[in-house]
Amino acid sequence: MDVIEYRGWKNNLRLANADAELVVTLDVGPRVISYRLPGGVNVMKNYDSMMGGTGEPEWQLRGGHRFWLAPEDLTRTYFPDNRPVKWEAIGDLAVRFTPPPETEYGVQKVMELKLGKTGTRVDVRLQVTNIGTEPTDLAPWGPTVMAPGGVEIIPLPTKKNHPGPVSNAKTPADYGPNQELILWPYFDFADTRWAFGKKYIMLRQDVTKGPTKIGLAHRMGWAGYLNSGVLFVKRFDYREGAVYPDRGTRYQTFSNEDMLEMETCGELVTLHPGQSAEVVEAWELHGNVPPVRTEADVDRVILPLVGK
Repeated sequence: MDVIEYRGWKNNLRLANADAELVVTLDVGPRVISYRLPGGVNVMKNYDSMMGGTGEPEWQLRGGHRFWLAPEDLTRTYFPDNRPVKWEAIGDLAVRFTPPPETEYGVQKVMELKLGKTGTRVDVRLQVTNIGTEPTDLAPWGPTVMAPGGVEIIPLPTKKNHPGPVSNAKTPADYGPNQELILWPYFDFADTRWAFGKKYIMLRQDVTKGPTKIGLAHRMGWAGYLNSGVLFVKRFDYREGAVYPDRGTRYQTFSNEDMLEMETCGELVTLHPGQSAEVVEAWELHGNVPPVRTEADVDRVILPLVGK
């Protein structure tokens, strides 16, 4: 690991092995601002006009992977993470990033990243601690802003037949729902970017179309984004009985004309002073992946990479 310049910032931590490279901002953030295969392109979106800036009075989108707090509000969520970040090695290619405390809202965020000695896997841990004097309700939230031009793949649970007569049912659950889909006001079923299939939801980023967003409980453990032959995979768990923000969304996805966001939400909890909450996930990259347009393509191309 070493400190390098990146797009106008003098101080950025580079984590790299023979298979992958991460760049994390230290002059602001922390933001994972770049993730790529050796010699490859950054799979994350960078907003050119927001690169290299520091100390701005207002929050900057910038791109990359950030640490937010849910539910989304007009104040705490958009705290301007525009100040220098401390870092410390906590293992081989493992680092803890600590921004200044957000004293206005009584919280301290910490981001931890671990890149394996080989392979592209990155373990990500976002922890928030209540450093205030009163309890606070929140959920740690990890949006990852992906570069434009790709397609997102979200697996769905296996379909089941209607049991028919009640004599065929084993429990009342055989007649009940098993999935949650949450829609934002600017979602439109007629939007041609979306394909809701039998096995997958697919969302194509389109540089000509504005905001769209959905959320899911999502128990399937992964979602992927394929762009220019590189597949980014985000892995995360689901805890039955947990309360997640925004009507139960463990996973949210947003897209507009600039990018596509893959967002994991931690559990919605009440943190008393001194208590912490976290959200964890893992990333990986796969190169030389052919395009996918149908569910059969996903079964043939993507499933062997992510596992069934």
